[in-house]
Amino acid sequence: MSHRNARLTVHGRRLLVERVRSGRPVAHVAAEMGISRPTAHKWIRRWRAEGESGLIDRSSRPRTTPHRTAAATEAQVCRLRQERKLGPARIGPVLGLPASTVHRILTRHGLNRLAFLDRPTGQPIRRYERDRPGELIHVDVKKLGRIPDGGGHKVHGRDAGRPIRGMGFDYVHSAVDDHTRLAYSEIHGDEKAATCAGFLTRAAVFRSQGITRIERVLTDNAWAYRKGLAWEKTLIEIGATGKLTRPYRPQTNGKVERFNRTLADEWAYLRPYTSNDKRTTALADFLHTYNHHRGHTALGGQPPISRVNNPAGQYT
Repeated sequence: MSHRNARLTVHGRRLLVERVRSGRPVAHVAAEMGISRPTAHKWIRRWRAEGESGLIDRSSRPRTTPHRTAAATEAQVCRLRQERKLGPARIGPVLGLPASTVHRILTRHGLNRLAFLDRPTGQPIRRYERDRPGELIHVDVKKLGRIPDGGGHKVHGRDAGRPIRGMGFDYVHSAVDDHTRLAYSEIHGDEKAATCAGFLTRAAVFRSQGITRIERVLTDNAWAYRKGLAWEKTLIEIGATGKLTRPYRPQTNGKVERFNRTLADEWAYLRPYTSNDKRTTALADFLHTYNHHRGHTALGGQPPISRVNNPAGQYT
């Protein structure tokens, strides 16, 4: 690969070829460009054999690696990682390998981070993404304890600020578009079927953001989504198909589950609120920031709204 002190970049190699093609001796051109004759001849040979593509840098990885760890040993490393969740420093002594070698093996197989694995099964988590906006919407509910007037224990301390018994809960209903990551949330006093259905109807606010149609709605196995007649009726009205996750598999609708965590970190528990109304009012500002300004790692650092205008999702 080219480095900062390299005599020849791809542009320099093209220049070398052009000068030689004009009829000048290779040795003279090499001397002018400050490179050796063997190097000049190498690039000329590559250009004659492969054309323009022959001037591009190649990988420095060797074609064969005789001293690479045996496949059987790599399989043992992967098995210990997936079954026992051990790290390189623990796996190394078990198999008689340096920790650095174990780490390279885990990286090669995509197991170097436990976050990449499904904890119960140890299998790598398969990421998926729908091809167009509105093709799949993830819906879920986040339950939060209400804040008493004057603030709770985050303002006054754990003992002095203990909420009055019976304050109840807020239920934050959220919808996240699978392709764009656009999010919409509302706060309600329950998670009954009628409430969930009303939220889904209003989630058509996505249309004002450029998502013209909701095709499928993915939820967990809560009663309101499985048995609620109001929910089924709303799905028919908006022309969408309902889809349930496998029981006890939050990874399936992981985009809204991850949004719930962001919701908690960057809104619900961002700062101590002195009343429940103040936390509720702050939700609108959070959603605007999330959709229009907050960079998303899955979108190349761009906010979700940018992908509505770039449905192909070509980010670098």
